[in-house]
Amino acid sequence: MIPYGKHDISQLDIDAVLTVLKSDFLTQGPMVPRFEQAVAEKVGARHALAVNSATSALHIACLALGLGEGDWLWTTPITFVASANCGRYCGARVDFVDIDTRTYNLCPQALAAKLERAETEGRLPKVVVAVHLCGQPCDMQAIHALGQRFGFRIIEDASHAIGGKYQGDYIGSGRYSDITVFSFHPVKIITTAEGGMALTNDDALAQRMDLLRSHGVTRDPALMTHEADGLWYYQQIDLGYNYRMTELQAALGLTQLERLDDYVARRNALAERYDAALAELPVTTPWQRPDSVSGRHLYVIRLKRDRVTPTHRQVFERLREQGIGVNLHYIPVHTQPYYREFDFKSGDFPAAEAYYAEAISLPMYPTMTHAQQDEVVRALTNALEVT
Repeated sequence: MIPYGKHDISQLDIDAVLTVLKSDFLTQGPMVPRFEQAVAEKVGARHALAVNSATSALHIACLALGLGEGDWLWTTPITFVASANCGRYCGARVDFVDIDTRTYNLCPQALAAKLERAETEGRLPKVVVAVHLCGQPCDMQAIHALGQRFGFRIIEDASHAIGGKYQGDYIGSGRYSDITVFSFHPVKIITTAEGGMALTNDDALAQRMDLLRSHGVTRDPALMTHEADGLWYYQQIDLGYNYRMTELQAALGLTQLERLDDYVARRNALAERYDAALAELPVTTPWQRPDSVSGRHLYVIRLKRDRVTPTHRQVFERLREQGIGVNLHYIPVHTQPYYREFDFKSGDFPAAEAYYAEAISLPMYPTMTHAQQDEVVRALTNALEVT
């Protein structure tokens, strides 16, 4: 089976983790701060807070922005459910904005129209989560301008996008958002096994997320409500969570980060090779923003259904039968049983649903060989019944 994604672990990674295993700290030691500083410096952010998953990062980001009961969080329906669930964790209501038909990201024009309607109805969002699907950034300048006009805060869900760039800046620099979130899951661009990170240029947001990721407990006298009883003293000043990253994960992240640019370059080279190889097939290949560099976490094609005899499901299943580990990113969140309980239904976001009916994620990862890629193309040609 050729998987849709695969991590790359080198001897350098293994040695780094072994060094931590032999050290005095497996958690809450020097490696996590080093990893945070390295990522912050790489992308040009002031603060980076490492946590145990991108989902945890989304949660504390929402909490730090004050999202709560009675508030609205808006995001795209084409994303993993965590981009919406983070709002529900805070007791907020969740709504969606349809996608752009070229990038498959949240559409700024659809967002503007929905905001104008929401303003008259008194239900503007407090937070908008802009998801950089497949590693390609959203039109953040347009979304930021709408945020300034309508007063919402912005989280960039860049779980797919570390190493990419928007208008010359690394994604994560925070030029057009309050908080950016990265994922370090094994199929992502770099990995810490499980893990995530929240980045911000706002000192107060960083302080709040730092507190929330570790039980709401502090040893900082400046944050305590009264004088410490002794050197052992700590205070819980908020209801926080155990979302900390381990030293082992951070050590792995540091060595992976050294290869970030190489990984992104390799993914882009493989994507360009796919573009050429698939040019004559009845599929739509990914369009790329001219002002950006995608992290290329995923390579998603769309079937041209008017030119393809087999059904979407048949093409997918035929690829799997030939040993090609295709996937589908993603099932529209509003069609999930949990969200249907909030009166969402099929037909609410037609562009997202049309995408879902045609999309297939082809295998792509840095260690993929040209021979493996050629095998994917051959299998796809067969599955499409192209002669």
